[in-house]
Amino acid sequence: MEKQSSLRIGALEKLQSFRLGVMEKQKSFRMDKQRSFRLGDRQQSFKERKNKESPGKRGDLELHLAARAGNAVHVHKILSECSETQLKDLLFKQNQDGETALYIAAEKGHVEAGREILKVSDIQSAGIKANNNYDSFHIAAKQGHLEVLKELFHSFPALAMTTNSLNSTALDTAATQGHVDVVNLLLETDASLAKIARNNGKTVLHSAARMGHVSVKSLLDKDPSIGLRTDKKGQTALHMAVKGQNVEMVMELLKPDPSIINLEDNKE
Repeated sequence: MEKQSSLRIGALEKLQSFRLGVMEKQKSFRMDKQRSFRLGDRQQSFKERKNKESPGKRGDLELHLAARAGNAVHVHKILSECSETQLKDLLFKQNQDGETALYIAAEKGHVEAGREILKVSDIQSAGIKANNNYDSFHIAAKQGHLEVLKELFHSFPALAMTTNSLNSTALDTAATQGHVDVVNLLLETDASLAKIARNNGKTVLHSAARMGHVSVKSLLDKDPSIGLRTDKKGQTALHMAVKGQNVEMVMELLKPDPSIINLEDNKE
């Protein structure tokens, strides 16, 4: 009996000791977790404070941030407080992506902010290309921001003629994206833009036909002969439309001159 009692007491003591050990571990874990949370809060607070005190992640200056937000009032305030030298430096300043404040306003479609910047810009600063090889005019065309393009063209018409590394014009890019209103605007300002070919010999009509965009009609209306232009492979826009398997596009391209269907490319 005494032996059994002694065994039970020993077992109870072990159990109690085990429970105490578990409780201590749980307590220690909770304290570590609380310390971790507090440390995390401090780190997050530091990050938030750092973000407020330093430029944006892209290396944006205050003018870049105001342009990105479309805050025309703040843009005007920043520009008006600059000396002539400071102003020139600021307009040419690019962030880590190579973007100027004007480029950002154009990309985001912020007309008022863009207009404020254009008031003090010249053709050189307006034509600065970002790392993606687009300038402010070209990126606005790509995004389909018609009103921004009108402002840019009013200030610097020559921007409509600029090209990227592939020799694509803003017209070509707009047509590829299917922005018909932008295509119409650019053709109205200078129909000869449609004749500029990319490095591979393809014109804006090739691009629009391949993508199946209705801007094809606007291009053909301005210059029906563009449908006969061939790229370096000897292919016309009709070849592109056939590749895109768009019957409506094929029929549209055949309207000016049905004999174009007999043109063969130079691929073997």
